[in-house]
Amino acid sequence: MPVFEYKGKTLAGAAVNGSMKANSKEDLERVLRQNRIVVQSINRKAADLNIKIGTGIKKVEISRFTRQFATMIGAGLPMVQCLEILSSQSENKELAKIVTDIKDAVQGGATLSEALNRHPKVFDQLYCNMVEAGEVGGALDAILVRLAVYREKADALIRKVKGAMVYPAVVVVVAAGVTVGMLTFIVPVFAKMFTGVGAELPAPTQIVLGLSNFLQANILYMFLGLIVLAGLFVWYKQTPQGALMVDRVLINMPVIGNLVRKSSVARFTRTLSTLLSSGVSILDALEITAKTSGNLVVSKAINKSVLAIAEGDTITGPLKETGVFPPMVVQMIGVGEKTGGLDEMLNKIADFYDEEVNEAVAALTSIIEPIIIVFMGAVIGGILIAMYLPMFDIIGKI
Repeated sequence: MPVFEYKGKTLAGAAVNGSMKANSKEDLERVLRQNRIVVQSINRKAADLNIKIGTGIKKVEISRFTRQFATMIGAGLPMVQCLEILSSQSENKELAKIVTDIKDAVQGGATLSEALNRHPKVFDQLYCNMVEAGEVGGALDAILVRLAVYREKADALIRKVKGAMVYPAVVVVVAAGVTVGMLTFIVPVFAKMFTGVGAELPAPTQIVLGLSNFLQANILYMFLGLIVLAGLFVWYKQTPQGALMVDRVLINMPVIGNLVRKSSVARFTRTLSTLLSSGVSILDALEITAKTSGNLVVSKAINKSVLAIAEGDTITGPLKETGVFPPMVVQMIGVGEKTGGLDEMLNKIADFYDEEVNEAVAALTSIIEPIIIVFMGAVIGGILIAMYLPMFDIIGKI
């Protein structure tokens, strides 16, 4: 839908201007007249703002914006003034442009949810649907507070999971770098010493020297091969089949899979609870939750549940059949359905699994850390021992 810029005046004579999406100039003019604005000019924008902006904005910045917006709306400030203040205070220029565009759209007669929908890369479907529910129900301040709490907890959960993955990855990269450095620079020094001796080298030393020679001769090809493999992996992961395969492997891995599954359950229950408590229907809430689950295996399971519920089934039956959600989660959701407090029950499950994620992160770190240290010690120690074995033989002969 194209974006038009307009200028006009209110019935009181105050000048107004802004931009808004519309199918045509005539449609926009009709909307402006309904909002009692005398149109002076309407011009189509050369390019939609969404093409130029919407990247380079961190999730924590959106969470901070939501919290500040909720506080201002709760204090009774007019919406346009809130958006103007938030735009001027934003340190991120791209976010400031988006907030300004939202302010102009609201000032021009659009609802807040309509203005947010203009920027789907920044404000996802969950965000816009909750704001729309708050506008319809006349409880926008409460919905924004709930949305801010949800985003803050979701961001904290993502940080925990990423933190658990970063440490092992860094240690593995450092270990690989040290090993390659030793085989490339240190082992060749020993190889020159052994060449002058002329004695037969022990088998471990011959293996290490062979690895060193192979690495020196093929390091460039290996580096290029890793780049190609990484590129192929990124391309494959962007395909529907590849993304599903990667998520399925992650969720079924022995140690990491437990953390991924628990974080997915926490995110699912937290999102669904927030939407239901905001007045969104169960089917719409499940569809939005499926799109924001963060794991395609979980998303596929939720979509199957949506189809079953649309045919008159309860939510617990389809969720149980997917095999993705733990039995305890399904049982507690069933209790919430029967008692009419599904949103509260989902919130309790989310709190419980947040704690489970904390424990899983601690367990993962405690398991992986000694394994990596032992592995590094074995590799580096093995290389050093292999290099010193011929020296021991020479000293023994002397």
